[in-house]
Amino acid sequence: MVKYTLKEDPEVVIDVPGKDSAKSRDKAMDKLMKLLNEEKLSTNLEDGFGPDDFIEVRESGVSSPEDDEIVEAVQTLNNFATLKLKTQESKQEALEIRALVDLLFSDDLISEAEVTKLKEGFKVLKTFAQANIRYREAKSQAETARSTLDRALKPDPNARPKGGT
Repeated sequence: MVKYTLKEDPEVVIDVPGKDSAKSRDKAMDKLMKLLNEEKLSTNLEDGFGPDDFIEVRESGVSSPEDDEIVEAVQTLNNFATLKLKTQESKQEALEIRALVDLLFSDDLISEAEVTKLKEGFKVLKTFAQANIRYREAKSQAETARSTLDRALKPDPNARPKGGT
């Protein structure tokens, strides 16, 4: 979680998931615009304001490299889950379209309806193929992320059992 504030109104703190990045600053900008539209700021930012004008708020001693590693692992697994779902959703239709592609290369006759379905299905085929490639690439990263979480969730071997003697 990254926090941003404004030099014009340091009391305002905007929280955005993830680390400081252009994407995080854009999300913070969206939240800032919402606050401006709802008139919940004590300043109207007359001189203009952009994503680079945010000031990152860092809490001393609160975050550790292990915390960052866990946050990154969870984000990686979340991305992996999204890619898996997207791949699964388009797989069946993509396989049907792929069979029509094979028909194009055979000596069998192909109907106008099949060609129309094929042309309409190219987008599905492309979406599935791209998602499938990203899914396979993300799988190794997700394995590493899962290992990171497993290490973090492993009980402390030096801890005493509760209720023991």
